[in-house]
Amino acid sequence: MNETNTQDDLITVRDLGKTFSDAGGLTLGKTPSSVRAVDGVSFTVKRAETLALVGESGCGKSTLGRLLLRLIEPTEGQVLMDGVDLTRFSRGEMRAMREKMQMIFQDPYGSLSPRRSIAQIVAEPLEVFGLVKSRQQARDRVAELLTQVGLSPTFMDRYPRQFSGGQRQRIGIARAISVNPKFIVADEPVSALDVSVQAQVVNLMQDLQEQHKFSYLFIAHDLSVVRHIADRVAVMYLGRIVEIGPKDRVYDRPSHPYTQALLSAVPEPDPDAPKTRIVLKGDVPSPANVPPGCSFHTRCPIAEAICRTERPPLAETVPGHFVACHFAKPNPIPVAPRTAAPAIV
Repeated sequence: MNETNTQDDLITVRDLGKTFSDAGGLTLGKTPSSVRAVDGVSFTVKRAETLALVGESGCGKSTLGRLLLRLIEPTEGQVLMDGVDLTRFSRGEMRAMREKMQMIFQDPYGSLSPRRSIAQIVAEPLEVFGLVKSRQQARDRVAELLTQVGLSPTFMDRYPRQFSGGQRQRIGIARAISVNPKFIVADEPVSALDVSVQAQVVNLMQDLQEQHKFSYLFIAHDLSVVRHIADRVAVMYLGRIVEIGPKDRVYDRPSHPYTQALLSAVPEPDPDAPKTRIVLKGDVPSPANVPPGCSFHTRCPIAEAICRTERPPLAETVPGHFVACHFAKPNPIPVAPRTAAPAIV
């Protein structure tokens, strides 16, 4: 992917990879195996934009998000913020960078300590980075943050068990924005919530982004939610990005056969709207045994001999739209019409 870096780029990812191996563990006489969870990924995240990362479960989305924050150490590649390579930082230097990079976790029930009050949970980053000088200043800041995420400051002395899933996720968001970060990885932040609550949380995240101008990597599998919040969309398959581009371009004219299949499965509220369902054959290959060449060729309806031997590069087909396919062509009929995106209010 030869995307030109600009001053607008906050995060730059270059050939990032992660291989997990069970070597050194208990293998019971078996040959140690390895899993290529992220494989040569490159992209940028611009300032104040939302880049959505979509794909089937197990494709490496969450691993990629954690690699960007160095919650997991990469096997190779670079992650740059404002041009500075984070992969070269020591643990102490990286700890200082946490103020600029935060995460919203998927599970609102498991990501908050049940033994700490809401005030303690939200104030912890403020105290770690020395952003408050007294207990009262911390409580005042927590009250302000709870108000920003739509919760009453009177809740701050309660515990997570006293809140619903949507309220807990709001608390997690308050904790993430408390230090005024530049970049937030949101790892499926609404997937565990009811649909009505999902809409509220997504709208809250957009409002906060407009106020604070931070960037999101928004990891999700719900394509309707992604269309509502994203500026650009990256599609991931077996550890590789196979398509990335502006939201409307990817949704209305997807070029990669995998993207076309994903979008064809989005429910269409209008039964008379033109739509062709693409059913993929076979199962997703194991990340421990990724097929050679194009990793999608075992399920691709247009695969030819070259696809089984040569890995296609992520190449620009139209300005800003990159596709990894030897035979990439824009879909002639929109597979996800604008009317397919639900109204989120």
